[in-house]
Order: sequence, then structure tokens, then C-alpha cells
Amino acid sequence: MSVFTAASTAAAPLPLVDQPGPGLPDFSRLALIGNPNSGKSSLFNQLTGLNQKVGNFPGVTVDRKTGVSWLTPQHRAEIIDLPGTYSLYPKSLDEKVITDLLYDRTSAQYPDFVVVTVDASNLRRNLLLFTQVVDLGLPVILALNMMDVAAQHGVHLDVPALERALGVPVIPMNARKGVGVAALKIVMAQELAAPRSRFYTPEADLAPLVAQIRARFDLHNDYLALHYAHQGAHIKFLPAEDRAFLQELTARYDFQPTARQAQETIARYARINAIMLDCVSVTRTEQNESYSNKLDKVLTHKVWGYGIFFAVLLLLFQAIFAWAQYPMDLIDRGIAGLSGLIQDRFDGPLVNLVTEGILAGLGGVLMFVPQIALLFAFIAVLEETGYMARVTFMMDKIMRKFGLNGKSVVPLISGVACAVPAIMSARTIENWKDRIITIFVTPLMSCSARIPVYTVLIALVVPDQKVLGFFNLQGLALMGMYLLGLGAALLSALLMKVLLKTKERSYFIMEFPVYKWPRWKNVGITIVEKVKTFLFQAGKVIVAVSIILWVLASYGPGQAQQRAETRVRAQAAQQQWAPAETETRVASAKLQESYAGVFGRTLEPAIRPLGYDWKIGIALLTSFAAREVFVGTMSTIYSVGQDADMRTVQQKLAAEKDVNGEPVFTAARSFSLLVFYAFAMQCMSTLAVVYRETKGLKWPLLQLLYMTGLAYAAAYAVYHLLR
Repeated sequence: MSVFTAASTAAAPLPLVDQPGPGLPDFSRLALIGNPNSGKSSLFNQLTGLNQKVGNFPGVTVDRKTGVSWLTPQHRAEIIDLPGTYSLYPKSLDEKVITDLLYDRTSAQYPDFVVVTVDASNLRRNLLLFTQVVDLGLPVILALNMMDVAAQHGVHLDVPALERALGVPVIPMNARKGVGVAALKIVMAQELAAPRSRFYTPEADLAPLVAQIRARFDLHNDYLALHYAHQGAHIKFLPAEDRAFLQELTARYDFQPTARQAQETIARYARINAIMLDCVSVTRTEQNESYSNKLDKVLTHKVWGYGIFFAVLLLLFQAIFAWAQYPMDLIDRGIAGLSGLIQDRFDGPLVNLVTEGILAGLGGVLMFVPQIALLFAFIAVLEETGYMARVTFMMDKIMRKFGLNGKSVVPLISGVACAVPAIMSARTIENWKDRIITIFVTPLMSCSARIPVYTVLIALVVPDQKVLGFFNLQGLALMGMYLLGLGAALLSALLMKVLLKTKERSYFIMEFPVYKWPRWKNVGITIVEKVKTFLFQAGKVIVAVSIILWVLASYGPGQAQQRAETRVRAQAAQQQWAPAETETRVASAKLQESYAGVFGRTLEPAIRPLGYDWKIGIALLTSFAAREVFVGTMSTIYSVGQDADMRTVQQKLAAEKDVNGEPVFTAARSFSLLVFYAFAMQCMSTLAVVYRETKGLKWPLLQLLYMTGLAYAAAYAVYHLLR
């Protein structure tokens, strides 16, 4: 492996870039750029130590992420991980993140140099982006990633010859395992100049256009000026008058961007092909290719492929219920035992706050950690192996019938984890209509925050028994809820396909990543990070909500609670109730006269048609902050008026009675709640990210109204059909 400095390069004589870049200070800023699935995120993690999401399918990074790396004890670098792209001509919002950064040399975030990661097993295609970056005049390092995959495919690269031909440092590496990272840091810490090679010169007839753009914007080379001509109307950091100038100028010169881009691509590949002939030799390993192709013929089969995917989902939901049950029960009993131990030894308002408020709320979420961990473990394995990309490909044909395309599968499947990053991942969809429809329907997919709601309600009304001797009935019910969300998303997409009119045509191109055994370290990191996010983000909300709810449920306006207690005790003395029953009824009466009771009874008329009482109404409102809060809220509310011996979440909900002495959580009411939560808007964070991604209030408000109306109507129908 050679350690390279630009000053010592013996590259073939080529036209010079107009102005070489400056040397690097003790602090530098570098950008990681590369094709999708070329290992950028893995390299970012190796350099910074951050555990960014790494997946074996395109579209993992949809926004730029930053971290810090010490290249030497004296040299610190800010690393910017950019979304994957095949060229510097953006066709989707995530790719525009790259051009927005590289076009603006006055930006405080403008990189000092760029590391272009390429897949060594597919070098020819990856070098197109590299040559474009070089022509922008930035100092560049080529990270020759996936050398192990290239060797498996019989691809042999002459690295010194490649350095000479390209005129930049070339570092062979395997970012997944950290091989070559130390050498890359050494080169990054050196003083790099802009490459002296130019791979493409704009056609002579474009010279007047390019010259005017360079003069107007004080640009440092012709190729950057050419990009202003291509993208001028969409460069957001330019003021409106500058964008208007570019549009008028390109119209005056009859500039045809599509044709010019095609000419450029052909010219670049002519140069790339010559380099490949000199630096790359290939010995075909037909056995490996045959094995991969045979596997794809099964996993992407037009019939068996869908059956296998359905079986994978069935296994996932069976595991969530069956495998997680023991640790869930252990956590639930542990929280209940701790609460009972504290209540047995201490007394007072503070103790009640801790046991009936904080512990009750947190306990309603902590018990679902095993299920959340299993869910993300399955998703991580599917991504790591490369199977997720195959699912995206298979679903494209189906998705198009509903106004979506194959790239919509990534947000929809990601929505099973969380709608917020799922909606952001829709940036990879080029077509405006497909992207808006995907954003609109993704929240209908059941996210991980709904698992606590689904689990506790299913456990109340669905028997824990086997079907066909193997399938757990509760697991099948959980899978049914997820399929219900998917069905609602597809039907809603079909409706929007009819309502939204656009002439823009969509297309779908998917590159299959190679099959890989999952890196269990990455899977473990994913599980830990997602569980931490689930606990700490939801935990903060739950603690705050639990404290507020306990106060609202424990105190009331004026003397209403005292009068209610006096009335109930008089009735108890008259009818000779047992002491335990008397205390339970006193607590229940005081709860109804509390601030929470007053608020809940005000809300109750709106939700009574669904079969819900005021307690459920409070839970519906608080869970808009985060879906997990529903179970915590119910646990907190019922802790205030519940028998002290009933301390687990399951016991509290099962023991709740209505005014007629009947169980509150009947099949009709429970399934009505399940359907309501399947269709209702997930949380405030989801609305916020839809607002950010659509740049306005129109779509989030329409989304909120549509999903709320759908949830209400469906819950009403289910309740009245089953009662």
C-alpha cells in the first residue's frame, strides 16, 4: 500500500484545474461521498466512533451526518457523511444535499477535501462520480473499499497504476472490518492539493455561457460553472435574482441539460474505460456468481419470493409474542414488586407519586423492551444480509398499482420501526407524486411505539393458545394489526393516486448489494441504540406525563373530592360494605372528582360512541405525545383508584369495571381501540417531520384530519359490530 502525496504524482499530462486548493490546517473538514451501498456509513463509523445506521441496501443515509475524528494527536477533522449518489446531477432531495454543499465555496461547511468511497468490485461504475468530484477542483482521496468482495469476484487492481492514472491518493480498504482506516488517516492528515488532472472539458460551444457564469458568480473553474447552468433554478443558496439570471442565460444559449449530461457521461466513460484496461484485471469466478444468482431466483421469484417474505414476517411476529413473553413477565412482575415493596414500607404523597405515578407509567413501557429489541434485531439482520433490497425490488410491481414505486418500500418497512426516519427516507424517491403519497401513507404503518398498545390489548381479549400446534394466536393477531396498517396504507395511496394529477413519470432502478452474513456487532449496536432511543425519548415524556397525570388525578377543584369521600363513606356505612370495597369506591369517587376526572368527563361525549370512558379519553390525548404513553397513562390512572394487590399492568386493566360492574376492556372495546391506534396519527414528531419534508402546513394538516377521521370511523364500526 502506498502513501501518496499529490505533489509527487507522476500522472499523465492532462489539462490543469484553474486554481489548486489550499493546504490543510490542524483542523480540517472532509466530506465522504460515494455511490449508494459503497460503505460510506461504515467508514464514517470507523473514523468517528459513532454508531450511525449501517445497512446492506441503498438509501441508508438520507441527510448529511457529522462527527469528529483525530487523524493524528494534533490534527482533528470534522467528517461529513453525505447521502449516496451515482453522479453530481441530483434527481432526488437526498442527492441535492450533496450539491448544496459542494456548489457553495463560501459556506462555512464547505469541505477542505473529499474522500470518495468506491466499491472495488464495481470500479467502472463508481469512478463516474469520482471524476466529477475531481473536476470540481477539490482535493480528493479515493477509498478503494470492499477489496475483499473484489477478490472474491476475481477482480485484481493495480493500486500504484491507479494512483498514477487518477492523480490522487488511492487507499485499498475494507471499511466493515476497519482494514485500511489507519492508512487513510495518515493520508488525510497530509497537506493535499487539488488534483492536477481534468477528466472532462466542456464543449467549445459552451465557452461563452460558462465564461458569463464564472464572471457573475466568481467561480474557480469551468466545470462548476457548467453545473450552475444545469442546476441553477434549484440551487437554494442563490438569491432569486441569480436563479432568474441563470434561467434567462441558459434559455438565451438554448442550453439542453439532458443532452449535455449524456455527452459528458459518454466522454467520462471513454476515459474511465482506458484507465480500467491499464489498472484492472478480472478472473471470473463463476461459482460465486452462480450461487448468488440461484439464491436470487428463489428469493425474488414472482410467486415463492412473496411467500418467503410473508413467512419471514410471520416468524417475526411470532417471535415478538412468543419469545419475548418470559422477559416481559419478569420485568412486569419486577416493577410491580418494587412498587409494592415501597408502598409496604413507606407512606405519604411522595411515595404515592413514585409508585402510582412514575413507576406505574414507566413500568407500562419497560416491559415491552424485549419486543422492541426483537423487532429491531430482525430488521437489522434483513438489512445486513442484503435481503431488504430484494424485498424492495419484488414490491415495485405491486406498489405501482397503488400509486407508489419500489423505493416506497423502504419508508414503509422503516415505518414499522419509526415513522420519523421513514418519512425522511422518502427523499430518495425522485418522482414528486410518489414521494408525497409515500409520506402521506407511511404513518399508517404500525410503528414500534404501537407495540405496547397492541400487546396489552391483544393479551386482554385474544387467548394465549396455539393454532395448528405451532402458531401462537396472539402472535397472529399482532401480525394482523400490522397487515391492517399495510392495507390501509395501500388503499389510501390508491385514493391519492386518483386525486393527485401529475404528468411526471416515475421509474425505479435498484442495484442489488451482494449477499453478506450479518455483522453481529452491527446488529447488536442497532438493538442497543434503538432500545436506548425507545427508553430515553419515550421515558422523558412518560415521566413528565405520569407526574402531571398523578397530580391531576390526586387533587381536584375546591372541596369536591372531600364531599365525594363523605358521600361514599356514608353509603358504605348504610349498606355495610367491607373495608376493602369501601376504600376502592372512595378512591374511585375521588378520582372522578379530580382535575383529570373533570377534564375527562368533558371529553367523554365525543368518544362515548366508540365505547370509551373518560379514562381512555385521557390516554388517547396523552398518547399523541408518544404512542407508548397510552399504556403508561392507563397504568397511572388506574393505579390511583385500583386495589393495591393488583399491581401489574395486565391486572389493572383486566380488573377495571364500568358503571354497570361489567369489565371495561371487553372484546368490542379492545378491538375498537386496536383499530383506532392502527389508523390514528402516530405522534406530534411525525407531524413535525412531515411539515419539514413538505415545506408547509397543507400536507400535515390533511394527514391529521384524514387519519383521525379514518380512525374514528373504523373504531366506531368495530365497536358497534362486536358489541
